[in-house]
Amino acid sequence: MAGKRYKYDFAKKKHSPKGVISSVFAGISLGFFCIAAVASLIFHGKGGMYLGALGLIAMGLSIYGFILGLKSFSEKNRDQLFCKIGSAGNGVLMVIWLGLFLAGLA
Repeated sequence: MAGKRYKYDFAKKKHSPKGVISSVFAGISLGFFCIAAVASLIFHGKGGMYLGALGLIAMGLSIYGFILGLKSFSEKNRDQLFCKIGSAGNGVLMVIWLGLFLAGLA
């Protein structure tokens, strides 16, 4: 007597759109960090208002990306990979940007 064979078909989950956007924001913020670091070296620490504005924009992107990444965890039947990457990346970058901002105030 042959046993009944069950065939399972798992639907391929799509990536969460908010998670992808969160990961893109993390990449942009990291790019801004690299640009600001190189520009600061070129200008010998006298980048002034332009590098400060770039830093504030990047910090805003990382904060918004972190919030967006956390919201994307609630989406059902979606792959969570980019949610994790975006949330973790933006969280780390947010702390780095905040530390640089507070060091500049001191």
